[in-house]
Amino acid sequence: MRPLRWQDVSEKGTVLGIATVVAVARLLGRRAAGWVIWFVAAWYALFHPAVRRASREYLGRLGAGAGLRQVIHHLYTFAQVSTDRFFLVRGEARRFRIERHGEEHLWKLQQERRGALILLAHLGSFEVLRALSRERKLPINVLGYFRNAPRLNSVLRRLDPGVDARLIEVRPGDPRFVFEVAERIEAGEMVGTMADRVGFDGKSVRVPFLGREASLPSGPYLLAAILRCPVYVGFGCYRAPDRYDLYCEPFEERVVLPRGPAREEALRRLASRYADRVEDFCRRYPDNWFNFYDYWGLA
Repeated sequence: MRPLRWQDVSEKGTVLGIATVVAVARLLGRRAAGWVIWFVAAWYALFHPAVRRASREYLGRLGAGAGLRQVIHHLYTFAQVSTDRFFLVRGEARRFRIERHGEEHLWKLQQERRGALILLAHLGSFEVLRALSRERKLPINVLGYFRNAPRLNSVLRRLDPGVDARLIEVRPGDPRFVFEVAERIEAGEMVGTMADRVGFDGKSVRVPFLGREASLPSGPYLLAAILRCPVYVGFGCYRAPDRYDLYCEPFEERVVLPRGPAREEALRRLASRYADRVEDFCRRYPDNWFNFYDYWGLA
């Protein structure tokens, strides 16, 4: 049997179901919505064995408990962070306590009118980074594939028709997104891209991650080499009940890749450094890792 990839994990739930959770959160508050979210998390844990197995493997690799209770808590955190996106896209970041670490790097870039690439992960919430962009007037865009969650995105667009304004969508087989990214970088803006899932092009390297080799994409580093811009890592990690810790760290001033056989090894070193940073944050925020598929089983 072929391992389950992230592209194979279909979106579950209906627009009505998602909208119901949002309505409860808005009318009765996040605490009331939390009860609904808990039942959603329990339902996933009980009736979606592939999701349950993925959570257990990850938690086990952390050396944490991986029983049903821990899996439900892991999925609950994911559901809570997903629900919080609705408040963040509406500009209601004041509902949360957001602690910023490394924001000075972004201000320095803006003062110098330099663009940068930010390596993100499915760790916590990238929406917090976008909320920072609006609140602090820092031009931060997000590059990614957004068509695997059409129902969620539909509700987000209803809440904020301008939600797509700073999204750059990757379309399989269409390389034009590279030119849009280059335009944003040249304009002194920042572009965040997920660096923890192998894309449709299949370009990847194998690196150690949580005790076993995993496939990580090489595309972000190839893109950085083309753009010739600084590279940072950034994570928005959730802590119950209403706190997000937003981090930004320097990663590479400029990515220069050699030609020939040494190129693959250079890509592997970069991806390995990134994996080390992600692993560190996974250990600090163990319930914030949201890759519910056969992550280590993919070659």
